[in-house]
Amino acid sequence: MAIRASWEAAASDPLPMGSHGLASRKSGRGPARKSTRRNPGITPICHPCVEGRHSGDQGCPHAPWPAWTPPGPIVARFAGASGGSAAAMRAWSTPDRQCSRESMSKLRLIPSLAFGLMLTSAANPPPPAAAPLAAKCVRGWSGSVQFTRKQTSSVSKSVPRIAGKGIQTTSSTTSYDYSALITVRETPERTGDSVARARATSLLTFSESRSSTDQLMCSGERQPRTMSGSFTTKRETRAETPGVPATFGVTMSSNGAYSIGITLPSLHSTSTGSNSSSYSGQCKPKEGGSTTVPVSYGRTDPISFSTDGSHRAPLSNLDHLSNSYSKTYGNITDTLRWNLRRCGSPLRMVDLKFEDMKFPNWEEWREITPQNRTIDGNIVKMKAIVANDSSEEQSAKLVFKDRSSLKGADPRDADLLKEISFSVAAGEEKTVEFLWDSSGYAWFDSGQQRSRQIIKAEIWDKNKKIDDLERNLNLAPRPLVLVHGYWTDWLMWRAWSSMLNDTHYGGWQAFAVGERPEKGKMDMGESATSFKPTKTISQNAAELASYIRYAQEFSNAWHVDIVAHTMGGLVARQYIHQSMPIYPDRKPQVVHLMMMGTPNLGTPCADIMSAPLEAVGKRVEALREMRTSVVAQFNKQIFERKGVEFSALAGASSILSLPRCYSMESHDGFTPVPSQLWTIADTARMNIAYDEMASGGVFGYFVLPRVRRAPDGRERGQVIEPPTRRRF
Repeated sequence: MAIRASWEAAASDPLPMGSHGLASRKSGRGPARKSTRRNPGITPICHPCVEGRHSGDQGCPHAPWPAWTPPGPIVARFAGASGGSAAAMRAWSTPDRQCSRESMSKLRLIPSLAFGLMLTSAANPPPPAAAPLAAKCVRGWSGSVQFTRKQTSSVSKSVPRIAGKGIQTTSSTTSYDYSALITVRETPERTGDSVARARATSLLTFSESRSSTDQLMCSGERQPRTMSGSFTTKRETRAETPGVPATFGVTMSSNGAYSIGITLPSLHSTSTGSNSSSYSGQCKPKEGGSTTVPVSYGRTDPISFSTDGSHRAPLSNLDHLSNSYSKTYGNITDTLRWNLRRCGSPLRMVDLKFEDMKFPNWEEWREITPQNRTIDGNIVKMKAIVANDSSEEQSAKLVFKDRSSLKGADPRDADLLKEISFSVAAGEEKTVEFLWDSSGYAWFDSGQQRSRQIIKAEIWDKNKKIDDLERNLNLAPRPLVLVHGYWTDWLMWRAWSSMLNDTHYGGWQAFAVGERPEKGKMDMGESATSFKPTKTISQNAAELASYIRYAQEFSNAWHVDIVAHTMGGLVARQYIHQSMPIYPDRKPQVVHLMMMGTPNLGTPCADIMSAPLEAVGKRVEALREMRTSVVAQFNKQIFERKGVEFSALAGASSILSLPRCYSMESHDGFTPVPSQLWTIADTARMNIAYDEMASGGVFGYFVLPRVRRAPDGRERGQVIEPPTRRRF
């Protein structure tokens, strides 16, 4: 730009400093000529005349130009750009200075230079001010650091025996699992130092198995025989300490990048082991045996580990560090997790854990890790670990919230699960826990699947949130136990596993009775033309009980739902009345029984088909127990529901609208509609035959709406009383 160029040219001209801190322009021939011509583009400054004792309304006596004073900001910019100072600029206005024509000539350049600087600053504004840094904290760190090291290696090989007539196979596995929780505390002097103590456990296991086979001849024999031997070696080294001093450090740069390093001392260890052997086929029988290796003692190696410096704390909060770092080299994986604070509240969150009970042992708790899940309806123990880093007892309130239903809403509107007041002794940690019923939480209120709960624990003191911690809890719907009916088997449900997985991504499982025959297999006849003996309803109910237990153990579910087809509904009713347990959480084992085409009042078709067979001594129980007179007796004896919700689907096919088995009632091809509906309050009807009820349409219309809701109208997430120890 022209103005900027003229300013740069003027600035580049050598100007010796004058008496007022300004440059005096000189030429090779002597002093510059004193021009008296008014320059309309320049307004000179004569501060001695303006501000000194010679000033007045008459103006400057030595020059005809009116007085002009540059604004403060321009003066400051000019002083900074020309190498002068604010003091030098103020020197212009000293009263004892006299204006001279020579000094006026020197000062004529100042306004244009200042104006050029003003335009240059507008074209090239100064960079914006950096975000203010947080006040630097000089106190030590407090918090927790968790370190784990995992190592697993396996070797397997087979080589020929030396004689070349056999094979030797060797398999070995080595596993190392080290875990340490390091508690970091600020020193009482609060001089910026911290001390660390670690609780550590270590387990090293080694197992090796060797087997050898040979084809050798024994004396007096014409054929070679197979000789074999097996050898097993096991070693185990354990180390554990309740607390040892550890080394901990944090290095942080001015831009917030930081690294964390730890050193864990060696631990006292104990080693045990055993050897065993067995033989077979030898010419002279040889006995194997086992021996125990004497206990030995030693020490583990110390461990040092640090992060790579890639983590960065925001400049607005350099006093809270929380993250994790993992490094894998070979078959070893080291992981460091930390949550550290300084210059904050003495109370802080250490961890948030979840547990549920391992079926069938009530009150035997197991941890729910991010890799596994719990089941809708299980009792979940939520455990928040809080630390007090001060030298005095602290009290506050712990708030548990569920944030999974927000869908982007304000986090302050999270569902409140529980509020608990607590106190923590000086320098100690405390676990605050409560029991939570997860019933209905596998689904949103809208019916959409919800496979993950976002649980948040917050510490509040005097209406101010001090700290919080958030964890995910994976949750799957209750398993569906599928009970087939007459003249079919478990294969009628073969498409349901994929339907459940497509409906809920959390791992919804289906268990069709008979798919694993060793766990339970019912028999209600192979087909309508089969006259082979079948099991009774009571016998099939026992098989159902076995399969329900298998489903619970496999999925660790304390509660299930049952979908029963035709006669399977009678079997399920028998099981509920006679065998189903009620758990200490006051909920039945089976939450919901959904019956499809079940002859709850019997069916005239069974009367017609079973009577001739009974007359000739070929009684088929599956047919006989569906006769109207037999089911009437069944209903008098089997009536308990034990809190289980019953639902019934009645099929009435328009294709099969003609009377069937001397009955004028509409039917599904075998059972009249009134018998299917019985006295059940929750019912539905579909234009479908009994052998079409395992379709996806039935699942979507009848089954799905009844399993994706909270059972018995209970409020979801209801807190229950602590359970007592019991086995089922």
